[in-house]
Amino acid sequence: MAMMRLRREDPRVVGSFRIHRRLGAGGMGVVYLGSDRRGQRVALKVIRPDLAEDQEFRSRFAREVSAARRIRGGCTARLVAADLDADRPWFATQYVPGPSLHDKVGEEGPLPAARVAAIGAALAEGLVAVHEAGVVHRDLKPSNILLSPKGPRIIDFGIAWSTGASTLTHVGTAVGSPGFLAPEQVRGVAVTPASDVFSLGATLAYAATGDSPFGQGSSEVMLYRVVHEDPQLRGTPDALAPLIQACLAKDPTERPTTLQLSLRLKEIAVREARGAGAPPAAPAQRPAERRTEAMLPQAQSDVAPGRAPGAPAEGDARGTAAPGGGAARGTGTPGARSAGTSGGGARGTASPARGTGSPAGSRGPAPARPPRGSAGRAESPSGPSRPAAGRTPAPRKAEGSRPPAAARRPSRDRMLRQRLIVFVIVTFLVALGIAAAQGCQGPM
Repeated sequence: MAMMRLRREDPRVVGSFRIHRRLGAGGMGVVYLGSDRRGQRVALKVIRPDLAEDQEFRSRFAREVSAARRIRGGCTARLVAADLDADRPWFATQYVPGPSLHDKVGEEGPLPAARVAAIGAALAEGLVAVHEAGVVHRDLKPSNILLSPKGPRIIDFGIAWSTGASTLTHVGTAVGSPGFLAPEQVRGVAVTPASDVFSLGATLAYAATGDSPFGQGSSEVMLYRVVHEDPQLRGTPDALAPLIQACLAKDPTERPTTLQLSLRLKEIAVREARGAGAPPAAPAQRPAERRTEAMLPQAQSDVAPGRAPGAPAEGDARGTAAPGGGAARGTGTPGARSAGTSGGGARGTASPARGTGSPAGSRGPAPARPPRGSAGRAESPSGPSRPAAGRTPAPRKAEGSRPPAAARRPSRDRMLRQRLIVFVIVTFLVALGIAAAQGCQGPM
C-alpha cells in the first residue's frame, strides 16, 4: 500500500496511537498508518470532520466496527481498538503490508490463472467467515483487497450490512462501486451473501483481464450494464471463465455459494499450478531397445568369423556339436533356415555334423530331437567334431540338452562290457550243450 506524507490538517496523535503516514482516503474518512507504545503498526481510520456531526454516518461507522468485531477469520484485518464517541470517531485494525489488488494489476498487468484462482479461493474462504458472522460486505472490489505476504486480506467494511440492521439508503440509491456491485444493489433490493459473490466474480475477472467485466464509463452507464447487459469475459482463462460467468448471474439464486466457490477455485489453482510447472515426461524406452541393450555384452564376447562385431545372428545357435552325431543344429549361413538333408530335425545346414553356431545372444526355439538309434540320425565317421582353432564355443544350455560326451562315455563302455560277458557266457553254454549231445549219442 502506497504511503503519503501527512498533511497540515492531519492529526499527529489519535487515542493512544501515534500517526506516521497517510495511507489513503475514502468517502467516509482518511486511513493513517499509526503505531502504539509497543511499536505495533495499525491502520487507523478516522471519520472526516464534516461527517462527524452526521448521525447517519456515525451509525454506519458504528456498524463497520461492530462487523469487524464479529468476524473471525484469517482473511480480514483484525480489529485492535476503536472509539465511537470521540469528536471524530475512529477505529484501528492490524496493518496489512502489501499492495492492493487494484494497484498490483495496474502495475504488472493481468495475473496468471493459477494466481487468480489461489487469490479467489482465499477470498471466498474469508467471505464464508464474514457471512457466518451475519455480515455482507457490499463493497468488495480490487482496491479493498490487500495482497499481504500471508495471503489476501479484505478491508473496508464501511458500508457493510449486518443481519437485522435497517438500511441507510433509499430505494433506487446504489451503495458501492459501479462495475463491481450486484444488480440487486442497483435496484435497491435487500442484499444477501450472493451479492458479495457477484462482486467477487467481477473482482476475479479484473485480476485475470486487467479490466472490469462491464467495461469503463460513467456511473450511470456502468450501473445500466450491470443490470441489463451480459459481462464481457474476453481474455479470461478458459479454466476460470465458466466459474466467473456463474458468479455474475443476474439472478442471485443462480450464483454459487461462497463455500462452493472456495472449493472449486482451490481445485483450479492446484491444476493450473501443476500444468504450468510440470517437467516434460521422459520418453519410454521401447522393448526392442531394451532387448538390444541386454544382448550387447553377450554378443560382443563371441563373434563368428566373417561377421561384423555386434551383428545379431539369426537361427538357432547352440554351441559345439555333440559327438557321435545327433540332430544337426546351428547355422552355416546367417538367415538360412531349411529342413536338413542328412536326417530329421536338421535346421539351417546341410552338414551332418553339429558345429559351432552363431553367438548365444540370439537363440531360437529348440528343434525336436529324434529318438536314439533312429534311421534319421547322422553319424560322424571321424568321431566327435572339434571347434575351430581360436574360437571359443558358446556355453550350452543345461536344461533340456544332452549330457556332455565325457559323461556319456563310461556308460557306453559299461554297456559294451556287459554285452561281451553275456555273449561269452551264452557261447560257452551253447558249446557245452553241443558237446553233451554228442557224448550221449556215442560212436555208431
